[in-house]
Amino acid sequence: MYQRQVTFGEAIQRGLVENYCNFTGRASRSEYWWFYLFTALVGMVAGGISAPFGETFSEIFTYAVALVLFLPSFGITFRRLHDIGKSGWWWLLGFIPLVGAIILIVWFCRQSQEGDNEYGPEPNMVA
Repeated sequence: MYQRQVTFGEAIQRGLVENYCNFTGRASRSEYWWFYLFTALVGMVAGGISAPFGETFSEIFTYAVALVLFLPSFGITFRRLHDIGKSGWWWLLGFIPLVGAIILIVWFCRQSQEGDNEYGPEPNMVA
């Protein structure tokens, strides 16, 4: 058995449709990073599209996009931490300047915890 890597499209589908506000279960490394890339690209496009319409519109539009993507991003962060056997509340480490962010990035890059854990079965397993 091996863990199948999620595609860019599957990560978007899972993040925005299947698990929009889901804080339970597990998310694989590929699912997390593809969704992270998607949110970064959407943020850049939103800023670029709205910039010519003035500062006020640009801020409102960019904040609206960020608000729509906040819950799925938060949920996938929780599920990614669950995938390595940590509580989702470990995301609070990000509030520790520099050190917290480095620890979280290292954790997000770790392989999935093999087999089932207290948060559910290992995601994307193929026979």
